[in-house]
Amino acid sequence: MKRTIIYPALTLLTLQSCINRNQSGGADKKLKTANDNLVMKNGYSDVNGIKMYYEIYGQGKPLVLLHGGGSTIQTSFGRIIPQLASSRQLICIELQAHGRTSDRNTELSFEQDADDVAVLLKKLNIQKADIFGFSNGGITALQIGIRHPEQCNKIIAGSVLLKRNGALPQFWEFMKNGSFVQMPQQYKDAFIKVTPDSTKLLSMYQKCANRMINFKDIPDTQIKSIKSPVLLINGDADVATPEHIVAMSRLIPDCTLAIIPGGHGEYIGEITTLKPDYKQSDFIVPLIENFLNKTETKYHP
Repeated sequence: MKRTIIYPALTLLTLQSCINRNQSGGADKKLKTANDNLVMKNGYSDVNGIKMYYEIYGQGKPLVLLHGGGSTIQTSFGRIIPQLASSRQLICIELQAHGRTSDRNTELSFEQDADDVAVLLKKLNIQKADIFGFSNGGITALQIGIRHPEQCNKIIAGSVLLKRNGALPQFWEFMKNGSFVQMPQQYKDAFIKVTPDSTKLLSMYQKCANRMINFKDIPDTQIKSIKSPVLLINGDADVATPEHIVAMSRLIPDCTLAIIPGGHGEYIGEITTLKPDYKQSDFIVPLIENFLNKTETKYHP
């Protein structure tokens, strides 16, 4: 079943989402006010040798949120958590070495992240959930669909890159020659706020960089094996090209595609793309909710 929602714009791909942007304090104050009104439970769980941090908001059907590389729960999802929590139980997770979750003596991998999330959900007595991952978290969400299909209802994967040829050569050159100095200050501040240890921050950065420098294509056979309905979301000026996302949508058996004007995560208010005068209506929460709530009907050509 293929459904495509394309929102055209004329912006060209840039690397702005990969470098630091200066933002005013107005956006931070809005975020603090919105999240102060939420009831949140949090904790740690022993998962495959690490202590994995999670937060739970709201009530209803479970929706797992998986942040992007170098990020925390709040840097990726802080702007839309209040909206999503109004009708869902959100399980927000920080992955290996990120935020408050501890590290292990291994490099990062999307497969290991998927296995970690699967174990955590079992420990939280969540048998099956919808999964929403952004950027690297979106790749992890798809790996959960590949490796642990019995735990997935629907999958939303935002701004994912599944093949090296899905990004322009400049992106890979940037990753190869990047340095800790170029890591967005918003990510550094968010990490230090919850884990005040600069050594752990530097280690997390290097492991994230290594994972992308050594990035390997996800085989077509694995992508085609995903049984869950999937919503792929991409900005038209994202890291992955629109052509790549369209091609990947054709490999996933049951896939809906949405291409949104803007950069890497702008459609959810990701912290490095956030404008000081943002409004909740700028974000695509209604599109996400429509996908999650829609009763699936089989397509017959």
